[in-house]
Amino acid sequence: MRTLVVIPALNEEQALPGVLAELADQCPHADVLVVDDGSTDGTAAAARQSGVPVVRLPFNLGVGGAMRTGYRYAVQQGYDVVVQVDADGQHDASYLQVLLDALGEADLVIGARFAGEGEYTAARGPRRWAMRLLASVLSGLAHTQITDATSGFRAAGPRAVRVFAEHYPAEYLGDTVESVVIALRSGCTVRQVPVAMRARTTGQASQSPLKATVYLVRAIVALGLALVRRWTPVEAK
Repeated sequence: MRTLVVIPALNEEQALPGVLAELADQCPHADVLVVDDGSTDGTAAAARQSGVPVVRLPFNLGVGGAMRTGYRYAVQQGYDVVVQVDADGQHDASYLQVLLDALGEADLVIGARFAGEGEYTAARGPRRWAMRLLASVLSGLAHTQITDATSGFRAAGPRAVRVFAEHYPAEYLGDTVESVVIALRSGCTVRQVPVAMRARTTGQASQSPLKATVYLVRAIVALGLALVRRWTPVEAK
């Protein structure tokens, strides 16, 4: 199974070298692709200095647009598995093999922050309520517990890779929540594994808490729309 780690990156010049070094140490068998999502700093140069190929987008499309690019690249290059890893250092590469091992029983594996591993602090107030609602709905659809509906640390097997190369949503938070619905409605099996995540050490988040709350509400709307849309099951290979 050829594995590609896709890193969507927006202005992560400072954090990216450490992420790439950790991946090279923990997962030497996996290839890595950085998708520079319209950065205005030296993100692309930092990736190239580490010997990692880069796809540069002409302007910022968001994580969803960057990941759709990564999935299409994976299909074109004949990769079987795609793992999404954030460029800010929050995702611990030592858990990558845990995600890959779980693909033996699922088409999409989510690394969950709120499943008993690590000390990641859950959101509060409206964001927490929205995340609980999303997690509850997705758990019912997947017929298994999904505690972290918005986690971007995930591994996709061959069937999910083919689905996402065509249909990965570009809207913010749709790339996490709606993509799970798309996978499930396309016949994919979704599971989660507990992981520990770290706090961002450099740069700043692309969304303020207020904007993140607004987008979570939009994600709930997107979830409803995804539920009523028809999806054609993808045959396993």
